[in-house]
Amino acid sequence: MGVWQQLLVALVLVLGLFGVLVPGVPGPWLVWAGVLWWSLQDTTAAAWWLLAGATAVLLFAQAEVGRLPARRLRGLGVTRRMVVYAGVGALLGFVLVPVVGGVLGYVGGIYLAERSRPAGHGAAVASTRAVMRAVGTSVLVELYGCLLIVAGWLGVVLGT
Repeated sequence: MGVWQQLLVALVLVLGLFGVLVPGVPGPWLVWAGVLWWSLQDTTAAAWWLLAGATAVLLFAQAEVGRLPARRLRGLGVTRRMVVYAGVGALLGFVLVPVVGGVLGYVGGIYLAERSRPAGHGAAVASTRAVMRAVGTSVLVELYGCLLIVAGWLGVVLGT
């Protein structure tokens, strides 16, 4: 597989990661489609195992999201800045503290977005809890599954 094709696959994977954070965009399915496209071009056993693993992770994540309460955004004050902070926090946390850091970075990003408001620490903690109860957990499950898949893809691409 050529370098340009791998860069295009990487772009699709990144768009899928951002798509998880944007309501209405099928981010997890973009990530899966990127891995499918890559595995159809790179027909090694590692590529097919990654596709199988990605499929299992996404199906598990979708099943878990279905078990969680419905997303309720009204009245919470979820802003674009909060979504960006949470997404960047999850990505940085996942890279800095592999696997576990994604959760910490996600919640920390929501807290930092709320802390930047003039209300203070107590209000930021209360708001972070409310957001995590309403939408944060389902978004976190999808984002975490996608981060695991992208990390697996990077591992296979860089390892071969």
